Amino acid sequence: MSDRRRGPILAVCCMSLLIVGLDNTIVNVALPSIRREFDATVADLQWTIDAYTVVLASLLILSGSTADRLGRRRTFQVGLVLFTGGSFLCGLAPGLGWLVAARIVQAVGGSMLNPVAMSIITNTFTEPRERARAIGVWSGVVGISMALGPVVGGLLVGTVGWRAIFWINIPVGLAAVVLTAVFVPESRAPRPRRPDLVGQALVITLLGSVTFAIIEGPTAGWGSPPILGLGTLAVAALAALLYYEPRRVDPLLELRFFRSAPFSGATLIAVSSFAALGGFLFLNTLYLQDVRGLSAAHAGLAVLPMAVMVLVFGPLTGRLVGHRGPRLPLLVAGAAFAVSGLMMLPVTVATPLGWLIAAYAVFGFGFAVVNPPITQTAVSGMPRAQAGVAAAIASTSRQVGQSLGVAVAGALAASALASGAGSDAFPWWLIVGYGLAVLAVTLLTTGPGLVRPEPAP
Repeated sequence: MSDRRRGPILAVCCMSLLIVGLDNTIVNVALPSIRREFDATVADLQWTIDAYTVVLASLLILSGSTADRLGRRRTFQVGLVLFTGGSFLCGLAPGLGWLVAARIVQAVGGSMLNPVAMSIITNTFTEPRERARAIGVWSGVVGISMALGPVVGGLLVGTVGWRAIFWINIPVGLAAVVLTAVFVPESRAPRPRRPDLVGQALVITLLGSVTFAIIEGPTAGWGSPPILGLGTLAVAALAALLYYEPRRVDPLLELRFFRSAPFSGATLIAVSSFAALGGFLFLNTLYLQDVRGLSAAHAGLAVLPMAVMVLVFGPLTGRLVGHRGPRLPLLVAGAAFAVSGLMMLPVTVATPLGWLIAAYAVFGFGFAVVNPPITQTAVSGMPRAQAGVAAAIASTSRQVGQSLGVAVAGALAASALASGAGSDAFPWWLIVGYGLAVLAVTLLTTGPGLVRPEPAP
């Protein structure tokens, strides 16, 4: 395929992922406005975000294997239509329940975009160095879109209203549908994977029960029968997955991939770094608008330094990973997360804005350099036929991390506010812990001579 053809294909994939990445973070800055209009609680706000990320995480792998079987372009276009339609419904939602339901429709469509785009890219760019660069661009766009979300969201909420953060997806989504039909060729896997409905049900049960327990725990009581029952259900689902999946010919989760230390490390790093992102944005939304009293537009502009750092260093990191490998960027990212968390620990209502801007810039730098090496590490050493599955697991890890980050940070913040502790008790130490986890996992899993998974039969 000529360079003239491959360039537009990469651009279309990046366009679709731009709106999905924006949607991951753009909602955060609108949460106070949504709470006022619908008289929502902190737990309700958590569901506005996590209903999307949990469903997205649950369906990513299934959507990737479905695209391999039915056609990647077709699945990609269906995902764009569902995501665009879900965005339209979100903008019309008359109540919080309707908004959460429309977010689920968005998530179903979004699950068909990330892994399918990666499969399209890996089968379009077949030379390893070109593929690494293309993945770097793709990962950089994901990071940039997620970092721009709070800024764009703040401006839209402050000028048009919170419903505009969903309507902005509609023209981009429709344009991507048309461009996909024009430029992206249809492709399928040589040996499509068979559906694993039992594994899919177990994954949904595991992620849903864990997230529900964490979000509702502060209200229902951590020792209440519903929360204990959900914890038991999650453990049972995990045990069933570990027992059932290795016995399938085409499992939903390729557990043998985790024999690779780099792959396992990429998964853990993705969970930790995106938990840091989810928790950091959620806590800052509550802090900037509810504690400091900033408007949505001013709150979005306050975190602009984070977006600027991602815009500048995200693409550079993609090139660096292609030439030097992932180890150095991951170590720098872990250190930046930990430092930004330490900077937020003493924050109060009177903290100078300059200190906050510096902390946001440090966090943005960490997020800029962590995203590109995650995908490259996950797919390196994998057979081309398995690259899409590996990338889907890496994308799932991102969404799982963000869901847990919002759920845990929100639960701890709700407990602090309910006890009257105030904003100085916000759990910023979580960000420090996530950064240290990224550092530790990188040191253990990115060295030379580590075990790779067995080639696919």
